[in-house]
Amino acid sequence: MPEESKNPDVSVIVPTYNEGKNIGEVLRRLMKINWSMHNMEVIVVDDGSTDQTFKEIAGFPFVKYVRHEKNQGKGVAIRTGIKSSTGKVVVIQDADLEYAPEYIPYLVKPILTGMADIVYGSRFRGKCEGMSFSHFVGNKILSLVARVLYNVPITDVMTGHKAFNRMVFGSFEFEERGFAVEVEMTAKCLQNGWRFAEVPVTYSIRNFGVSKIVFLDGVRSLLRLIIDRCKGIGVYNNRVKVSDKGRQKPH
Repeated sequence: MPEESKNPDVSVIVPTYNEGKNIGEVLRRLMKINWSMHNMEVIVVDDGSTDQTFKEIAGFPFVKYVRHEKNQGKGVAIRTGIKSSTGKVVVIQDADLEYAPEYIPYLVKPILTGMADIVYGSRFRGKCEGMSFSHFVGNKILSLVARVLYNVPITDVMTGHKAFNRMVFGSFEFEERGFAVEVEMTAKCLQNGWRFAEVPVTYSIRNFGVSKIVFLDGVRSLLRLIIDRCKGIGVYNNRVKVSDKGRQKPH
């Protein structure tokens, strides 16, 4: 990694909980993509892990490490990461290696070039390998509900690959503590008029550990989409289309 910038272009937030077998590889791959990211900072928010997560992170001195003493949920971890970040663009990178860090440059480019304010990496526009049937159906249902309620052709509302213009977070506050933060961020971004885009990404089921999202998280996410839409005063319909032409597959 090059010398850390006081004003990085990109802040990558990695919320993690008991991902000791994956976090080291995530950080190694983030190091490799830094050349294409101008200036980048990496913030790992350890949400009360009880495994070897801290030991793994200690081998990467460039990481800004923040720890919760007890597990509080993904939503809280993301809020902590945002408060600790300084970049113009904020990226959420899951620590389970189901999303390849090599796609981050494609997430941030539309924002850095002024084409969009929020960019999601869609598994369903890219390549999706190994997702369970229940998760596939749940994701499809939630994305369909988001499309209908918010009048935007979003295909993957629960993706773990999201990028935001930093200014977005000044327009609303998060309430969700757990996985429903994914749809809460989406709903509030869209209702505040921020320009939305998607890019294809590749998803591969994790090799180590187990998924932490459960059925009740899906139910809560569905309710969150409906509640936030009922609270909203308008429907956002200004989507930016990002072309796939010329986009090479990351190595």
